[in-house]
Amino acid sequence: MKLTGRRGLTATIGFIVLGLTSAKASAAPVQASFQPAVQNISYSLPQQSAVAVANAVPTPTTGAVQATVPAANPLQLLSNAPAMMNQPLPLPLGQIVQANMGGALDDQGICLATAVYFESRGEPVEGQLAVADVVINRAASGRYPSDWCSVVKQKAQFSFVRNGQFPGIYDVAAWHTAVGVARTAILNLAREVPNDVMWYHADYVAPNWRHGLQEVEQIGAHIFYRA
Repeated sequence: MKLTGRRGLTATIGFIVLGLTSAKASAAPVQASFQPAVQNISYSLPQQSAVAVANAVPTPTTGAVQATVPAANPLQLLSNAPAMMNQPLPLPLGQIVQANMGGALDDQGICLATAVYFESRGEPVEGQLAVADVVINRAASGRYPSDWCSVVKQKAQFSFVRNGQFPGIYDVAAWHTAVGVARTAILNLAREVPNDVMWYHADYVAPNWRHGLQEVEQIGAHIFYRA
């Protein structure tokens, strides 16, 4: 297109300016600003004391988030514990017997220790204590004499007794053990058979009287019975 004259000159200048502007616009980088579609979320948690936070106990989760539950006061938990938790663990019977070997005995205690010595020396301390328990059970039963010496010396009950008399004691170590066993039984520090067990015999004999009784258990070389 050919343009002449003043109007043509003006149009020509306009085209030149437009071209320059378009070229500048196409060369300029595109500056676009994007705002991320993420919202800042703020959480407000209830205020707890330092003690409550320290004592919080997490609960197990099963896919969903579980809340934490404040634990009870530890001192309160201890105060509600079973009484046995405050008790010392029991000593083995052998240690209890040994700790009581040096104690004194009165006449009734000597009769009890004498029965233990002659009936069960050489047995484990459990078997010796069971013999002491039987003597004590008989005296408390109402079916036998009410004191230990009379129980032990009752006619035809303990074979080591001769005419109501005890033989001499010669094994000092075994006697000390019998004293410890007797004191253990007297002080009720331990028991081997229940209160209703009042008969026993050696396992190498089979007396007829056992047929009317209920066998409880064998301890060492003796078998124990109740009615």
